[in-house]
Amino acid sequence: MTQRRGRSAHHSIKMAGFRDDQKCTFPLQSIQDVVKLFRIELERGDEPNLALLSIVVGSVENLLTCNRYLSPRNETESEQNVKPNFPILELSTVEALYCKFESQIKGCVDVTQYRGNSYASRELVKKTSDIIWSSLTRSYCKDRAHLQTLYSYLTASDLQHDCSWLLKLERVATQKAGSKKDLLSERERGSWRYPILMATQGNKLDCFGVAFAVVAACQILGYSDVHLALSEDHAWVIFGKDGEETAEVTWHGKGNEDKRGQPVCGPTAQKSWLYLNGHPVKCNRHTEVAALVSGINPSISATADSKELATLQQKLLWLLYDQGDLKNYPMAIGNLGDLEEINPTPGRSSPIDLFHQAIFAAQTHYANHHVYPYTYLGGFFYRNGQYKDALEAWANAADVIRKYNYGREDEEIYKEFLEIANDLIPHLVKVVSNQAIEAPEKAESNCLHDPQCFAHLLRFYDGLCAWEEESSTPVLHIGWARPLVATISKFPAKTRSHVDIKISEEKEEKVDDEKNGSVNRRHSHGRRDSLQKNDVKNEEDIVKTKVNGSTNVSDKKAGKMKKKLLKKISADAEAESVHQAKTQGDGQDTEFLHSLVTNYDPSEAPHPNIAALAAACSDNILNPDYLLGSGEPFSSRSSSSPSSSGDCRDLLSSQSNGAPFPGLTVEAMLKADSPALLTHGDGNDELGSTAEHTSVTLSSQKMTGLKELLLTEKLNTSAIQLQLTAQSQVQIVKRGRHSSEFDFVTTGRTTKRSRRE
Repeated sequence: MTQRRGRSAHHSIKMAGFRDDQKCTFPLQSIQDVVKLFRIELERGDEPNLALLSIVVGSVENLLTCNRYLSPRNETESEQNVKPNFPILELSTVEALYCKFESQIKGCVDVTQYRGNSYASRELVKKTSDIIWSSLTRSYCKDRAHLQTLYSYLTASDLQHDCSWLLKLERVATQKAGSKKDLLSERERGSWRYPILMATQGNKLDCFGVAFAVVAACQILGYSDVHLALSEDHAWVIFGKDGEETAEVTWHGKGNEDKRGQPVCGPTAQKSWLYLNGHPVKCNRHTEVAALVSGINPSISATADSKELATLQQKLLWLLYDQGDLKNYPMAIGNLGDLEEINPTPGRSSPIDLFHQAIFAAQTHYANHHVYPYTYLGGFFYRNGQYKDALEAWANAADVIRKYNYGREDEEIYKEFLEIANDLIPHLVKVVSNQAIEAPEKAESNCLHDPQCFAHLLRFYDGLCAWEEESSTPVLHIGWARPLVATISKFPAKTRSHVDIKISEEKEEKVDDEKNGSVNRRHSHGRRDSLQKNDVKNEEDIVKTKVNGSTNVSDKKAGKMKKKLLKKISADAEAESVHQAKTQGDGQDTEFLHSLVTNYDPSEAPHPNIAALAAACSDNILNPDYLLGSGEPFSSRSSSSPSSSGDCRDLLSSQSNGAPFPGLTVEAMLKADSPALLTHGDGNDELGSTAEHTSVTLSSQKMTGLKELLLTEKLNTSAIQLQLTAQSQVQIVKRGRHSSEFDFVTTGRTTKRSRRE
C-alpha cells in the first residue's frame, strides 16, 4: 500500500505520460470504450490513475448534461425526446487537462520538504488541500450538480451551460488556427468533434470533489497511503501507516475552511451522523474509483435524465461489482439497485436483492451505522405499493439514526426523514384509505388494519425522538407532529389495541428513579410540616412565658404572637372535628353493612320491594326485532315465556346460531353506535378474531410518554402534539462563530443523492 517517497524529479515527471494500453482506447466514441478504459485501469497491476478517470468521467458527463439543449416543449416530455448522442473524446483533450493538473500540483508542492518518512504527513495533506482550495471560486456555498470531477476543476464553469459551442483547448486551437479570427470561424463551423472550454479563473468543485482532488494530487506526488474516507454526506482523507491518521480537507455546508488539516476525532465525530460515529467507508484505490462512478449525476433537468450517462454509470458499477470492489460500499450498491429498477439488466441480480446486499454490507462492515441502505429499500417498496414493507424499512432506518445525536450539519438526512414523515407516509395512508373506499371487501387486509404497520410507525417516530435526545438542536416541531397525529388517527382503535407497547429497561429504571424522587420530595414536605409545628410550639412557649412575666419580649409583640397561636389552634380544631365526623360516618356505614351480613337469614322471605324489583329485571327493555331493523324500540313482553326467553338467549349468545345476527355479545351491543352497526358488525370483528397481537419496544422519552394516549379509543390530538413538540429533551449549547469562518454567496443547490418519486 505504501511507496518510498524519496524519488527523483525525473521519475515523477514520467507519470505524466500515458501508457500504450491507455492510449489505444482513444478516441472514446461509445459507452463500451469508456468501460474498456476503466477495465484496463482496474485490472492493471499498478494503481488506477484517479486523475485520468476523473477527467474522462467529467468530460462525458459535461457534454451529456450541462451542454445538452432541451427546448421548453421537450423538457416537459422527460428524457424520451432526448436523442442518444455520445460524445467523441480525443486523447489530446484528456492529456492536456491531465498535464495541467499535474503541473499545477507539482509546481506548488516541493516534495523535498517532506522527506521525513515514507508516509504522507499532515503538513503535506494540508498543503495539497490549500492548493486546491485557493483556486476555487467563492461564488457559491453549497454543492451543485456536475461539480464532482477534475473536469469541473480544470475548466471555467461559468460558461459551461452555453449549449451552442465551446472553446477548443488552447494548445490544440493554436495548432489548427493561426489567429483568433481563424479560431472563431473554426468554432462557428463546428468542425471540431469535441470542443471543450479552457480554464481561466473561478474553478468549481463540490465537497466530494475537493476531497477526491486532494487524493488524486497526492497520488501524482507519489504518496499511495492517502485515501478517501466517506460517510453518507461527507468526505475526508486518511493517511499514514494503516490509515491511522485522519484530516479534514474540504468543507460541509458553509465554508469552514479553518477545519482543513484538523483530525476527525473527539467530540466532532462522536455520535455524529456526518462522520458515522467512527464507521466511514475507508477506501482503497478501487473503492475510490467506485466513489467516482457512484457520484455520476445523469440529470439534465428536473424532469429529464441522460440515458447514455445512466447506462454508462450502470455498466461501470457492474464492472466494479464483478471485481468485488463494492462489497464494502453500501451507497454504491444502493445506487446500482436504483439503476436496475429503472433499466433491469438481464441475468443480473434484482433490485431488491441489491438493496438487501447493501444492508448486509452496512451490518457486516460498519456495525449497522449506515442509514441510506434502509431508505433505498423503503423507497423501492413504496414505489411498488408494498406499503407494509416500506414502513418496516423506514422504521429500521430510524433505528439506525437513534444511535446519533442530531446536529445542524445533518441537513441531508433530516430532509430525508422529513420527506418520509410528511410526504411519503401521509400519501401512503391516503392511497390505502381510498382503496378501502373503492373496495370495502378488501379493507380489512390493508395496512391500516394491520397492528404490525402501526408498530412500525411507532418505531419510526421513536427513533427520531431518540435522535433528538441529548442533541443541541431539536428535531420534531409542529410540522412533524400534525402529520403524525393525522396518520395515527387513520388506524382504528381496535388495530391500535392489538399493539403491546413496552418500555425499554433503561427507560423503566429512569421512570422508577423519577418516582423515587417524587416520594423523597413528599417526605421532605412532611419534614417541613413537622418543623412548622415545632415553630408553633415554640411560639406557644414564648407566649406562656410572657404571660408569666419571665421574658423581656414586648407586650405588643407577645399579643401578636398570641393571636397567631389562637388562629392556628382554631383551624386545627376545626379540621380535627371534620375528620372525626367523617371517620364516625364511615364507621356507621361499615357497622350497618356488617349487621346486614350477620343478621341475614336464608329462610326468611325477602322484602316485597326487593321481590318486585327482581321480577321486573326479567322484562325486555329493548326489542330484539328493532335491533334487527324492524319493530318498535321497546317491548313489554315478559321474558318468562319460553319463546321470549329463548330469543334473548339466542340474541345475546356468544356462539353462532345460524341467525342473521351471529356472534353478538353484550359488549358489542354496548359499543355499537347505531342499530346498523349491530347488523353489519363494527368492521373490526374479523380483526379481533384473526389478527395477532404484536409488540413494540419504545426507548425515547417522548414516545414512552405517549404510551397511554396512543392506545385510547379517541385520540387526544392536542396532548400528543404537545408531547412531541416539547423541547425539554435537548441540551441547548451556544456556540460562537469563529473569526476565520467565511461564507460563500448563496446560489442554488442540488441534493447529493437525488430522490425519485
